[in-house]
Amino acid sequence: MNDITATLLTYSPVTLFFAVILLSYLLEDLAIVTASVAASQGVMSVPIALAAIFVGIATGDIGLYALGLWSRRWRKLRGILLTKPSVRMIRRKLRAHAFGNLFLIRFVPGLRFVGFCLSGFFRVGLKPFLSAVLVATALWTALVFVLVYQLGEIEWINRHLSWGLIPVVVLLLIAVNRVAGSKLKEKAVCTD
Repeated sequence: MNDITATLLTYSPVTLFFAVILLSYLLEDLAIVTASVAASQGVMSVPIALAAIFVGIATGDIGLYALGLWSRRWRKLRGILLTKPSVRMIRRKLRAHAFGNLFLIRFVPGLRFVGFCLSGFFRVGLKPFLSAVLVATALWTALVFVLVYQLGEIEWINRHLSWGLIPVVVLLLIAVNRVAGSKLKEKAVCTD
């Protein structure tokens, strides 16, 4: 057992649960990777780690929706956003294909904040918003968590890297997100 694991074992599971939720508000991928490494090291149980990640990401996304809804209070902002043709087109697409578009927004780097805030601003139905967000969050969380957890279970990595796995995987996720984002942008430019 290394020093980090020993230190974290002194905290209660409730404290670790809320720490992962707070971390997910800052950096979701880091929270997923940290919770999965903590679970593979025996610091948190797998169900508590998964629940903390899911609760943190889902409530963060709902918070962005609420922020967009709340921002409708400013008349000047409404005037600016609702009179631009490009914004009206985005509103039509979000409302017409809410589930599919919101599902994709969850996976495209850089779109989540704007897309989820605009969903609230445009009053996209809460039911399609929640269903898209919850399904996409469950898929992404499960995929990354299981992959990192399996890496953490490998004896050599567990013995030599353990907590050092976190920055390696986070950097890998950032690289994958950047490449995927640029490919999606290229595809969008080609189809326009």
